[in-house]
Amino acid sequence: MANLEVLVNELPTLIQSLKLTIGDSNQITEQIILINNAQEQLRNLKKLIAQELKFDHIKNSAIATLPRIGTVASLFIPNVGLVDPAIAEKFGHSETKISLTDLQSKIDAWIEWGYFLQAIAADILSDVQLVNQLNSDINHFSITANFQVIAESLNINLGFNNFNILERQIQTINNSQNELLQLQQKLSYIFDTIKNSHSLLNILLGVSAFYGKSGFALEWLDDDHELIISSDGKFQELTDILNDCDFFQQQIAALIIQGDTLREQAEEALKKLDQESNKEAIISQKVEMVPKFSTQKIVCSALIIASSLLILDFGGWKIKEQSPELQQINLSLTQEGRAIANFKSAQKLGMEAASLVQNPPHPLQVWQQAQNKWHQAIILLDSIPNETSVSEQAKKKLAYYRINYKSISQKVLIEKKALANLESAQKLAIEANFFVQI
Repeated sequence: MANLEVLVNELPTLIQSLKLTIGDSNQITEQIILINNAQEQLRNLKKLIAQELKFDHIKNSAIATLPRIGTVASLFIPNVGLVDPAIAEKFGHSETKISLTDLQSKIDAWIEWGYFLQAIAADILSDVQLVNQLNSDINHFSITANFQVIAESLNINLGFNNFNILERQIQTINNSQNELLQLQQKLSYIFDTIKNSHSLLNILLGVSAFYGKSGFALEWLDDDHELIISSDGKFQELTDILNDCDFFQQQIAALIIQGDTLREQAEEALKKLDQESNKEAIISQKVEMVPKFSTQKIVCSALIIASSLLILDFGGWKIKEQSPELQQINLSLTQEGRAIANFKSAQKLGMEAASLVQNPPHPLQVWQQAQNKWHQAIILLDSIPNETSVSEQAKKKLAYYRINYKSISQKVLIEKKALANLESAQKLAIEANFFVQI
C-alpha cells in the first residue's frame, strides 16, 4: 500500500511528461524516451492497483487520494497557480479522493495519450521536409511578437521641421507597411492551413508558423477531441488560434491606415519644407542678379545690344528647336501630377473602405460599398505609369488592395447567399401560411 501511495503522489510530475513539445528532431527523440518512461511507471502503478483490488476489504474503498488541482498546478504551472480549464480533464476534476477503479481508467487514458504522442513524433521524424520547416519556423518571431515589433515601429512622432528626419521616417513607414503585408499573407496561410487541412501534420505546420520562436507543445485532447496546445504558459485550442488570426488581420488593417496617415503627413511636411527652401533660393538669386550700373557697363551695353541683333535669328531657331522638348517636359509634368493625384485618391478610397468594415457584422450594402471603394482604388493605382515618382508606392499599395478586394468580395458573396436564403425562407413561410389558411 505504501508503494501505491508513493506512486499516486508522483502522478502530477509523471503526467507532466505526457506532452510533446514540437521542436528539432533531437528534442523530439528525447521526449519519446520520456514518454516511454512515463508509460512504464503508469503500467507499474496499474499493476499495484490490480494487486490491491484482490483484497476484499479494499474493493469498495476510496483509499487512493490524488493531490488537489491546486497542488497539481503548483507542480505543473507554478506561475499560474491553477490548472488551466482547457486541460483540467487531463488531471481529473477537483475531487480530493478517487476510487482505485476510476484511477485505473484514468491511467488507461494517459497511457493511450502517450501512444498518440509517440505516433505523431514518429510521423514528424519520418518527414524530412516537415522537420526542415519546423526548424525554420523556430528562427522566426511568433505572430504576436512580430505584430508588436511592427506596431512599435509605427509609433512615430514626426519631425516636421527636419527634412532628413522626415525622409528617414517615411522610409521606416514604408518598410513597416511592407512587413505588415507579409504578416497579413502569413496569417492567411496559417488560417487556411489549420482550418482546411485534413492531415494533423499539415495542421501542425500552421501552428508552428503561428508560434515561431515561442514554440508549442501538444498537451491533451479535450472531451470534444479538440487538440489543446500550450505556448509560453498559455493554453489554446485550434479554434482559439483561428480567432487570433482574425484579430490580428483586423489590427493589421488598422495599422496600415495609421501608416498611410503618417506618411501623408510626413510627405506634406516635406513638401512645405521644400517650398520654403525654394523660396529662399529664389530670393537669394534675385538679390545677386540686381544690376549694379557703372560707367563701363553703360558703355558696353551698346555693344551687347548690337551683338544680340546679330544672333537674333540663330536664337529664334534655337527656341524653335527646343520647343518639342519643352512640350515633352510639360507633358511629363502633367503625367506626374495626374499620377500623384490618382495615388492620393486611391489612398483615400482605401482608408474609407477599411473604415467602413470596422466592427462587423454589417449589412450587405456596407460590404458592397467597401468592395466598390477597393475596386475604384485598384483602378486608380493600376493607371499610374512606371516612370512617375509614385509608381513603386503604387505597386506595393496595389498588391495590398487586391488582397483586401478579394477578401471583401468573398464576404459579399457570403452575405448575398445568406440574404437569398433568408428571402427564400420568408417566401416559403408566406406560401405555407397561405396554404394553411385555405
